[in-house]
Amino acid sequence: MSLLGTLIRKGLEVNQSLAPRPKPPRLQQEEELRNLILTAQETAFGQYHGFRHMYSAPDIVKAFKAEVPIHTYEKMHGDWWHKQQVYENITWPGKPSFFALSSGTTGKSSKRIPVTEDIIESMRKVGLSLVRNIPDFDLPDGAFEGEVMMLSSSASLSEHEYGHLEGEISGINVSNFPGWYDLFVRPGSEIATIGDWDSRIKRIVEEAPNWNIGSMAGIPSWNLLMIKEIMAHHKLDTIHDIWPNLSLYANGGVAFETYRADFEAVWGKPVTVIDTYLASEGFFAYTAQPDTMAMRLAMAHGYFFEFIPFDERGVDGMGNLLEDPVSLNIDEVKLEEEYVLVVSTCAGAWRYAIGDTVKFTQLDPPEIKITGRTKFFLNVVGSQLSEEKLDAGILEAAKALDVSVNEYSVAALKNQDDQYYHQWIVVSEQDINADEFAQHLDKSLQDSNKNYGVARHKALHGVEVKAISKQQYHDYLASQKKKGGQVKTPKVMPAEKMQAYLEFISS
Repeated sequence: MSLLGTLIRKGLEVNQSLAPRPKPPRLQQEEELRNLILTAQETAFGQYHGFRHMYSAPDIVKAFKAEVPIHTYEKMHGDWWHKQQVYENITWPGKPSFFALSSGTTGKSSKRIPVTEDIIESMRKVGLSLVRNIPDFDLPDGAFEGEVMMLSSSASLSEHEYGHLEGEISGINVSNFPGWYDLFVRPGSEIATIGDWDSRIKRIVEEAPNWNIGSMAGIPSWNLLMIKEIMAHHKLDTIHDIWPNLSLYANGGVAFETYRADFEAVWGKPVTVIDTYLASEGFFAYTAQPDTMAMRLAMAHGYFFEFIPFDERGVDGMGNLLEDPVSLNIDEVKLEEEYVLVVSTCAGAWRYAIGDTVKFTQLDPPEIKITGRTKFFLNVVGSQLSEEKLDAGILEAAKALDVSVNEYSVAALKNQDDQYYHQWIVVSEQDINADEFAQHLDKSLQDSNKNYGVARHKALHGVEVKAISKQQYHDYLASQKKKGGQVKTPKVMPAEKMQAYLEFISS
């Protein structure tokens, strides 16, 4: 038994026991909103919306919702954030030193999300809250003395013409780690700043035997690729042959279930998997108890949450927000109903719809699971398929054919007779009979989703599947300049993007 691992575990347990009992969720959230409004009352946004008077309102939440509209990125950036790149005190005090580029995007068309010192500190504290709950998981002592592998995007940030630095949020976070983080976080600042993805992976593969990795974190597709590169280079049967203390994987970015079988194939020992909700806008939730992938909301870390029902009360038939949607507070939500998440943050996001949908699995303390993206809602012909339903269909079809499918994309296209059909592209290292997969996928979706079944007997005239290898998939990402530790592929594509994807595969 490791003495150091035991001491670290005991220290975390003592820290956990000394943590104060949290206030009820409603009171926590009112306090967070009050602090946000107080801090931002002299900004241009705060003055425009009367934050100083709002702060003393009898019902601050009601006053806030009545005065401040809900913002999409286009509205928030167009009205406010683009000014914050140049001027101080626009939506949050000061001028951000960093802007996060939305994951998988580059160039002038990227979404740019302000990253303030306050939000960096908030994300650090949420991370510490996650660590504080680790003693509740049955991890071996070796995991506590092992190093952490954080496969981020490049920590080498680019300087914008207005003077701020920009990159993906994981790269910004790594670039702000204090120097002593290099003692236990891998691959370390030197390798993390290598801009080219393939060169960075090459160095990680070379250095892997020198590290004692106890836990890993990041997007599963790129972590899986890294593990397989290490195993191939060093001729390993499993990744535990080189990292025997690896015991914890903190998932992020996408749903883990379509990757689970492939990870279990490269692990030689059981690994505990937890989920995290780290977005460009903030670190919103994390798994806090064992035997679940649900995540506890970060209720007291500089965020105010609202929840718009993902039904006729909040969105139209294509999943777009209504002009005046119903917005619920933390004490008004119900279990297992789907909501669009809206946040106000200490980075100057105000009633900002970040595009994710969630369900509550527990109300006190509040725990959620991400069910998808509003833009990944496929309803061109009334099929009403959310990302959660798409994932479930893929898993059922893969199980029926005894294959593993990690990534997929789908779009509604028209055939030569001007009839709609769903075109799927599925990615696997195994040979897949595309016609059989299409039949199982179609049947699974019809059996479990009434609206899809109705659509298949009316306007949706077929399902087609194109199966491709992971090499073809990575080649496609490279052609789109989307290789990296935080890149995610859209699961629901516009028709023109799917056509371009198919043309690339054919070529």
